[in-house]
Amino acid sequence: MGTQLRRACAVAVAATTVVAAATACGGEDPAQAGATTLRIIVNISPNLTEQYWKGLFAKYEQSHPGVKVNLELTGTVSATAKLTQDLAAGDPPDIAQQITPTKENAALFADLTGEAWTGQTPLADQYAVDGKRYLVGVGQQIQSLVFYNKAAFAKAGLDATAIKTLDQFQDAMAKLKSAGYTPLQSAGQWVPGAQFSLIADSGVLTADPDWTVKRKQNQVSFSTGDYLKYLQRFRSWIDQGYLDKSALGLTYADGQTAFLDGKSAMYVMGSFFVPAADAAKKSDEIGVFSMPTDGSHPTGQYGNIASPYVVVNASKHKAAAIDFVKWLVTDPAAIESQLAADGNLRKGFTYKMSSLGTQVQKILEEAPSVLVKSGERQPVEGYPAELNTQVQKLYTGATAEQVAAGLDKWWNSQS
Repeated sequence: MGTQLRRACAVAVAATTVVAAATACGGEDPAQAGATTLRIIVNISPNLTEQYWKGLFAKYEQSHPGVKVNLELTGTVSATAKLTQDLAAGDPPDIAQQITPTKENAALFADLTGEAWTGQTPLADQYAVDGKRYLVGVGQQIQSLVFYNKAAFAKAGLDATAIKTLDQFQDAMAKLKSAGYTPLQSAGQWVPGAQFSLIADSGVLTADPDWTVKRKQNQVSFSTGDYLKYLQRFRSWIDQGYLDKSALGLTYADGQTAFLDGKSAMYVMGSFFVPAADAAKKSDEIGVFSMPTDGSHPTGQYGNIASPYVVVNASKHKAAAIDFVKWLVTDPAAIESQLAADGNLRKGFTYKMSSLGTQVQKILEEAPSVLVKSGERQPVEGYPAELNTQVQKLYTGATAEQVAAGLDKWWNSQS
């Protein structure tokens, strides 16, 4: 599962009670006597293993003999929870990954706005808080993508490059079904809401990047705007068998495997699918195109920052920590290593990729924008889970109007 669909939660509000005490601890010069030991919390995943991180950090240590980097394992808790625990204990790490600064917790992190190099990192300004940069990343993920089985498209007589509108997308699904394929692969767990979001957000947010801001101000709603049209489309695809109702019984991994095995023709998913296709040695059999839309094409790509880092304000080695983070996000070898390890991208930066990865990179280069739900454009807390719950109801008989009304009712209750 991609890190952008697993959006890192903000540091718990309770952590703000330790801000005043914690910030007083930071700022030691790394040039002081003795070796400097930096502690870093990172994301451990099947691609980004403990062994991987230690190997990457060793490269920095080799060129910085006065610095030792220690990996902080979080165990079963999130990076956010680990940081909160350490701050409360008066034992702060120096750097943390996969934590998104907000207005409520920004004081916990070092303000990097004055560091000129931060302006060259991906999506730095989109993740700024009140115009200040606290978060910097290595790359980005894009997610408004349709992966397709080339053999299925050939059998159905389809040309992927000609699919730019939702009507053309729907016509393609009809032909794929006639050719004997499940047109669009889905699954249960978090997948229904995520797939709907990837389909709808690229169109809605390209047309109006501030839609979420307006929803917070009750200027727009799910029941009266373009989201309703996408919900109606989605429900019609279920009714016509283009999305299999029984897919709700599949895990995310099962759905991915079904597509890779050729049981379905298309799969809406983020760029983080590419490493799975590469590992299955299926990349050459799969193509990809940007999400069709009722509006302009190509749309902006719904996406998020990849491998993001913050420097903890309470760090006892803040200057050294900032230097290490600079290396992580600006050194070409470090960038390539991290991008390749997790199948992430960086506009204008290429590395050795599979044929499928190269296609996704091309879509990023041609995208008019990357649409990020952060800062003022971040939905109210709990929205992805509620969206998933509501979209699953389309599979079990609810109408688009009922789901839209349910989303509005839930959103309003959170105000």
